[in-house]
Amino acid sequence: MHKYVGAAVNCCDFAYSETFRIETSRQTPAVSSQRRSTPAKPSPPALPGSQSWRLQPPSIFSYLDAVAHHGSIRKAAEALHIASSALNRRILDLEADVGSPLFERLPRGVRATAAGELFLAYVRRSLKELRLVEAQIDGLRGLVHGRVRIAVAESVTGRMLPDAIAEYHQRHPGVGFSVTVGGPRELAQALARDKVDLILTHEKVDQAEVNVLAEVPQPLCALVAPEHPLATRKSLRLRECVAYPLAIPDETLAARSLIDGALGGASIRFEPALLSNSIEATKMFARTSGGVCFSFKIGKKPDVSGMIAIPLSDPGLAEARLSLAGRRGRVLPVAAAAFAEQLSAIFEEL
Repeated sequence: MHKYVGAAVNCCDFAYSETFRIETSRQTPAVSSQRRSTPAKPSPPALPGSQSWRLQPPSIFSYLDAVAHHGSIRKAAEALHIASSALNRRILDLEADVGSPLFERLPRGVRATAAGELFLAYVRRSLKELRLVEAQIDGLRGLVHGRVRIAVAESVTGRMLPDAIAEYHQRHPGVGFSVTVGGPRELAQALARDKVDLILTHEKVDQAEVNVLAEVPQPLCALVAPEHPLATRKSLRLRECVAYPLAIPDETLAARSLIDGALGGASIRFEPALLSNSIEATKMFARTSGGVCFSFKIGKKPDVSGMIAIPLSDPGLAEARLSLAGRRGRVLPVAAAAFAEQLSAIFEEL
């Protein structure tokens, strides 16, 4: 069964009108012999449902692509199962509309002219975009498959990211996830090289090639055990932490650059008992030693470690942010784009 959706194809200074066709596998029900004499009422076209479907481009696009591919109108007509005279007439009509020959007629076939090459580039671009639209529509219909690749700061791996993935997977069980944990430089490099679709980072994003999709304030906090003397405080400054064993992130993590920036204008120095690129390691040390470690507070839920997160009020620390970003100019796969929308909605509730 075929359904038709009207569309106009515009290029340069002409308009070539033809219909896009939607092919589906839905079968037309048989009509009983008693009712054959009754005129059938036209039924309105239905949108593609769960049946198989595929958008078909205007036939002239297929004709031009076939002629260019075979280098011959006769061979293209045979491949398309139409008369060569009919195919030639369609191309001549289009050339008249364009106002320029699209193919140079040779003794042994045809060859695209300069105008033909331009038009063919437009046709092939349109065909590629049509396939992309099909994939996006499939995604909207809940037929999303594939794998979402995301690189993140360790701070989001405790609760926010696993909860978001679990929620997404319930709706789209055909989608898998690849999660890489790293520092700001590693995240930016993975995104620039298209090794991942998305990143979640605390580093200030100011690279021209990075597109911030969503952003939310997430202050840097001091984390202490529930029984720690500082556990009841509503906020802290760095100088109030130096009396306790300190576990701080190393230079590869975003929290370290923020701490160094805040200490640069202060009269105190940190002498850490533990320096690590693992936030979980610093939490375990702080909990067992009665010390203090530092991490970002993600959302309103308590930290999964059971430690108490106390916002730091030093300049620059309270204004820290969490950013969701992709590479500028890249069209995300359907699954990744849908997950980015979900994360953006979560950001509004953090």
